[in-house]
Amino acid sequence: MERKIIAKNPNAYHNYDIKDKIEAGIELTGTEIKSIRNGKINLKDSYAIIKNGEIFVYGIHISPYEFGNIYNKDPLRTRRLLLHKHEINKLFGQVKQQGVSLVPISAYFSGSIVKIELGIGKGKKLYDKREDLKKKDDQMYIKRHQNDFK
Repeated sequence: MERKIIAKNPNAYHNYDIKDKIEAGIELTGTEIKSIRNGKINLKDSYAIIKNGEIFVYGIHISPYEFGNIYNKDPLRTRRLLLHKHEINKLFGQVKQQGVSLVPISAYFSGSIVKIELGIGKGKKLYDKREDLKKKDDQMYIKRHQNDFK
């Protein structure tokens, strides 16, 4: 299936050291799908939590559909992620034992279905973030001045 990326979470790789990824479906209403097709989705401050054997995602902002009227839902409402039971149990074990976090990395269309890519990782400390920024700056400097070093 072809992936058409709708949105990315800019803070995911900056704030977390992502070790693994998993694909999940998301439970949405009709007006939310129409709004997502218009590109009105934001994953910036979102995170996922496991409750009662189900995974819920918080903080995904889907703007109300222009022509949705009474069918529009709350833009920041809690949404359920769709995974198999064994996948949820595996994630639950990792979260409890290793203390990892579940962070939405990107939202995309797989055919006509909206999928969320969940990252499994630990939160970074401030000094780790600074070190990553320094490495990124060094790489940019080297890339820009490649011809100067020859």
